Amino acid sequence: MVPKSKRYRKEKAWDNDPTLDKWKIPEIKPEESSAFLEESSFAVLFPQYREKYIKECYGLVKQKLMESGIKLELNLLEGSLTVRTTKKTWDPYAIIKARDVIKLLSRSVPYAHALRLMDDGIFCEVVKIRSYVRNTDRFIKRRQRLIGPNGATLKALELLTDCYILVQGSTVSIIGNFKNIKILSRIIVDTMQNIHPIYHIKELMIKRELMKDEKLKD
Repeated sequence: MVPKSKRYRKEKAWDNDPTLDKWKIPEIKPEESSAFLEESSFAVLFPQYREKYIKECYGLVKQKLMESGIKLELNLLEGSLTVRTTKKTWDPYAIIKARDVIKLLSRSVPYAHALRLMDDGIFCEVVKIRSYVRNTDRFIKRRQRLIGPNGATLKALELLTDCYILVQGSTVSIIGNFKNIKILSRIIVDTMQNIHPIYHIKELMIKRELMKDEKLKD
């Protein structure tokens, strides 16, 4: 049996190892996973104006999801997209990512951006902005402030955070790294609460410059 003092020193050394990424999730390989006992499925309704686009990209999306063992079904009578696990599904989280893909497709996100969710480290969030402003005219003005003249504000936020942002109706869809999604969610909420996004853009630009210096990046 290892003495307690030595065991404690060993654990302490492991905790202080700067090269060790404790949050890293080990990659799951198809040969290491077994077939699921139960089938999981999710369905999403899409608006009628999205029907033509979804029909056009259906084959490409279906092919991409099948790489992860996820089956995609399109029902034009109901106006719905359904994803379900199959015997070939080897990643248990793939069905959750597939659910988010069809959710974004129904919210006017182009399929090329929506399919990025199937990659590791890419996540999404849909921010509902209508509840922050009751007055309709004020809501439209603040939403336009977030987009900026000719979409300039939105483009600046995309470049500074390496995320994809789409303002559609009363929601804002974000795709990217989870840290940057959190930053953008705060910026979007602040904009709807009458804080101009230019202040956040300046802050992000300053942080990006500081990141270049090893002494100041933290």
